[in-house]
Amino acid sequence: MNNLRRLDINLLLTLDVLLAEHNVTRAAQRLNLSQPSVSVHLAKLREIFGDPLLLPGPRGMRPTARADELREPLRRALEALELAVSPASPFDPGAAANTWSLSASDYGESTVILPALAGLRAAAPGTRLAVLELEPGRLVQQAEQGIIDLALHTSEDSPPGLRRRVLFSERYVLVGRAGHPRLQRRPSLAQFGKLEHVMVSPDGGGFHGVTDSALGEVGLTRRVVLSVPHFLFVLSALATTDLVAMLPSRLVRDNPALKVVEPPLEVPGYEMAMLWHERCHRDPAHQWLREFIVSSL
Repeated sequence: MNNLRRLDINLLLTLDVLLAEHNVTRAAQRLNLSQPSVSVHLAKLREIFGDPLLLPGPRGMRPTARADELREPLRRALEALELAVSPASPFDPGAAANTWSLSASDYGESTVILPALAGLRAAAPGTRLAVLELEPGRLVQQAEQGIIDLALHTSEDSPPGLRRRVLFSERYVLVGRAGHPRLQRRPSLAQFGKLEHVMVSPDGGGFHGVTDSALGEVGLTRRVVLSVPHFLFVLSALATTDLVAMLPSRLVRDNPALKVVEPPLEVPGYEMAMLWHERCHRDPAHQWLREFIVSSL
């Protein structure tokens, strides 16, 4: 270790060329250095290694036994170092074998991951995708530790410290089953308040959301009779009962089992964002995945 601290990359490069050429003049030409400079490097190397390394011979210089021992390990070390500092090679999705981990709620799964899935399998068939349950309070830690590559979360609630790209803006619509007798047309505010509502409470058990806040601003309330933690159950409940729900529009588009109408009041929507850590921001594979997801929406 003491010897390593005394070395620098220029000395090691000089030694590598000297061990290949066995000649100070030719080594200087290859290194684009003066012959005296290479001689100075060789003197320092001899001192550090405690060995002459190269000895005068009838046809140039001949390596010592220590120099012979150094040649291959040094060459491998320099090749590894060259690889480490070389620019990242372009990402080839067709030959890739990456395993990507995405953190998402069932809403993010349905509106972002699912639209990208078929194309991702076709473009990068050797890759794998792991979808982890969204844990907002752990996103930064998971991203820092490399547990997740990307997170899909609302822009407003995104934690600081992560890079962010807004994917789309979402709005709320009123949804019930196809043929729902009270959704043949847009209901009035009074009619809206009398409907039996189901809502998604990500933390579980909540009966107050953004719709209730919007109603409260005009002095009204609604009847929330069911609270669930996931959207999938809501869609099934709506299709088989007379319950209604205020849901993100992307979640229910093109669903023949459901009736979608405009709500009688404006409820603030949100932005859906993709989040990632600085550590992988410039990674070619990660860049490709992010751009692919964006292009799939």
